[in-house]
Amino acid sequence: MTSNKNTTPPTLTFIIGCTGCGKGSLARELARRTDGEIVSIDSMKVYRGMDIGTAKPSQELRQETPHHLIDVVNPQEEFSVAQYITLAEQAARDIQNRNRPIFFVGGTPLYLKAMIEGLFDGPGADEKIRARLREIVDSQGSAEIHRQLAEVDPQSALRIHPNDSRRVIRALEVHELTGSTITALQTQWDRDRTKYPCVLIGLRREREDQNHRTNQRVQRMLNEGLLDEVRSLLDSAGPLSTSARQAVGYAEMIRHLEGQITLEEATELIKINTRQLAKSQRTWFKRFLQTEWTDLTTLSKVEDIADDLISRRGSVWSV
Repeated sequence: MTSNKNTTPPTLTFIIGCTGCGKGSLARELARRTDGEIVSIDSMKVYRGMDIGTAKPSQELRQETPHHLIDVVNPQEEFSVAQYITLAEQAARDIQNRNRPIFFVGGTPLYLKAMIEGLFDGPGADEKIRARLREIVDSQGSAEIHRQLAEVDPQSALRIHPNDSRRVIRALEVHELTGSTITALQTQWDRDRTKYPCVLIGLRREREDQNHRTNQRVQRMLNEGLLDEVRSLLDSAGPLSTSARQAVGYAEMIRHLEGQITLEEATELIKINTRQLAKSQRTWFKRFLQTEWTDLTTLSKVEDIADDLISRRGSVWSV
């Protein structure tokens, strides 16, 4: 019996940009017009129950346009880039077999890089090194190991958020085991690699506009009940995973609920850390030289952007 599955590599469209710049709205507009489906590239949207702080699309929007890689695991579980790649590639194959365009959208650069260039595994884990570094985090805070990383691998320190101790520990572990930086090893390994035919569409805003949107977004999340959402997560069965606890918006609210800072201080920290995250994302995105960037203003309309992209790239999404 002959299989009707498409065996050619799928063409993947990636819509990238800093957190809160409008990627999701554009992806849904393009998917609606082309009968496409969306695959999330977000390391926190995979967690069930973490809805408000990750700005997940509503159930209504997900019913209108199929979204994948959202609500995959419980927040008590760790979730790796390797797990993401396995599930994302399966989702892309399934969408391709339905003869529909595939739109990847999100702001987790490591996931994006792994989908485009492949996954760098590096040396195996060394539990003694990891345990020693975790002790530093517990006693001195994640900022200390991030400072150590900046000394030996400043490029990785720019890419990795100071609160992301899991990835900071991995980068320090690789340096200690190999004598080389994870940045150098990854660059050597993935140079000129591309796993799939890709189209990269980038959205960017002026810093002042981006910061204004960040402030509005944080206030909207608070109004929608972010504090209660975090309280509910902490009251659920089992401790939150390290990754979930460190997510921007959640880490700060956890500190407030644990009595370390006031709600006003937590709110300001979320804004500051979101801006730092955007800065890190901008640094990451520079590596993707093939990206077609669109500069947005406060007057930009998603419909006009979609019109322009379809007029120039529509053939890519005709399947």
